Amino acid sequence: MTAEPISEAASEPHTRWVLPPIDGWTVDDLHTLPDLPPHTQVIDGSLVFVTPQRVFHNLMIRLLTNGLLASVPSEFEVFSEMTVVIDRKNGPEPDVLVVRKEAVRSLRQTSFEVADVLLAVEVVSPDSEARDHNTKPHRYAEGGIKHFWLAEMEGKDDHPVVRVYELDPVTHTYTCSGIHRDRLKLRAPFDIDIDLTSLHRR
Repeated sequence: MTAEPISEAASEPHTRWVLPPIDGWTVDDLHTLPDLPPHTQVIDGSLVFVTPQRVFHNLMIRLLTNGLLASVPSEFEVFSEMTVVIDRKNGPEPDVLVVRKEAVRSLRQTSFEVADVLLAVEVVSPDSEARDHNTKPHRYAEGGIKHFWLAEMEGKDDHPVVRVYELDPVTHTYTCSGIHRDRLKLRAPFDIDIDLTSLHRR
């Protein structure tokens, strides 16, 4: 048996993103590469694909999105799973984000500039733990996003915990301002009150 010629394999659309260019992928490639899986991200020039998510991930995104929608000021909008363009090599997709209303220009829009993002939220999955704990917060802080939340499961009963971070304008890094397990009640970036225990009372 002989191997398939490289020229034939390269004719398949997906092989264009299986083999990255020498200098890595860019955010622009998200719009031009064929057959990319939904919610593909670019982080540090590499393509990051979404794996099947747990029920917790889906419900937590819904809980936080609905909670933010209930209290968001009129000058902001709440979205889930939209690309944030930080630079050419970084286009992560927070699970939930709050952006300035004027940044919403079209119903066909697929991304926002990092300068327009007030809050980025990541819900941790088994495959994304390192990115959500380390890589993404660093990129969000470097991009100037003032508020960052990290939500994950904790304990034997898998109850939710949300760690809240604020950007230090001097060090340009995040400082933890609170750890919330029952109720997410905050005054910044605006008045927020979300009952985290409701995740188990569906």
